[in-house]
Amino acid sequence: QVQLVESGGNLVQAGGSLRLSCAASGSIFSINLMGWYRQAPGKQRERVAQITSGGIINYADSVKGRFTISRDNAKNTVYLQMTGLESEDTAVYYCQMIIRPVSSRASYTYWGQGTQVTVST
Repeated sequence: QVQLVESGGNLVQAGGSLRLSCAASGSIFSINLMGWYRQAPGKQRERVAQITSGGIINYADSVKGRFTISRDNAKNTVYLQMTGLESEDTAVYYCQMIIRPVSSRASYTYWGQGTQVTVST
C-alpha cells in the first residue's frame, strides 16, 4: 500500500507565502515524477509544477517566478514553496506521484487527499 499525505495548506493574505509538503509512505521501490496540481471551485484541475527524478522541472505559466517545487528523495517528499500569493491561487492543492511499488514492474499514479489554500485580499 502506498499513501500520500499532504500538509501546509492555510488561509493567507495576498502577497504572503506558504509551503506545501507531500510525503509518500508504504512499499515504495522508486518514485519517478512528483508534482502539484490544483483545482479551484468550478474549474478543472490544472498542473502547477512537476519535477522528475532527474531534477527536470516544469511550471505552469501562471506560477513561474512565484512558486518553487523541490523534492527530498531520502524522505519521499515533494515541496511547493509559494510566494507572492494572489487570490487566483485559491484552490485545493493535490500532490501527484508516479511510483513503482516494491514487487511490481509497473509504476502507478498516486494522489494526495488535497489541502486547501485560500488567499484573502
